[in-house]
Amino acid sequence: MHRKLIIGSLLAATTLLGACALIQRPGPVGNVNVPAPAKAVDLAQYMGLWFEQFRYEAPFQKDMDGVTANYVMNPDGTVRVVNRGRRGSKWKESVGKAKLVEGSGNAKLKVSFFGPFYGNYWVLDHGDDYSWSIVGEPSGRYLWVLTRDRHPSDQMKTELAERVKRLGYDWNLVRITRQ
Repeated sequence: MHRKLIIGSLLAATTLLGACALIQRPGPVGNVNVPAPAKAVDLAQYMGLWFEQFRYEAPFQKDMDGVTANYVMNPDGTVRVVNRGRRGSKWKESVGKAKLVEGSGNAKLKVSFFGPFYGNYWVLDHGDDYSWSIVGEPSGRYLWVLTRDRHPSDQMKTELAERVKRLGYDWNLVRITRQ
């Protein structure tokens, strides 16, 4: 009986260690002082399709291009999140949901793609006309820059890059997304 318990414990520990080895680690911290969101977000204007222009490379998005995010308000006040991207010729789609963080002016959300596990999603800044958005979270490991146009002007991309740098993000960690 004692031997079965030891073998069972070893198998469980081995399985747990193996699972831990598969957990994707976040990238480096690219902003040690992530600012609070600059302004409130009008959810009705924020909903819809966004095209990613650049980001910090995250393990779950590694080597992806053609990345989009689509947000739809659910009847219960949560937001349906559909992220889509292409790795080579293969498309991947992730569907999740976001909850608003009370008292944040709708600029902070908690997003989940994996059941009860939620991550931070902060709309750090956005255009008054909602033509662009800069998204991050408090650890400084993630950054996404989104636009409504698949192919915005070079001037807009340059202005967004400058805004990202002024927010304290390390431009050397940025990956340009091919649309």
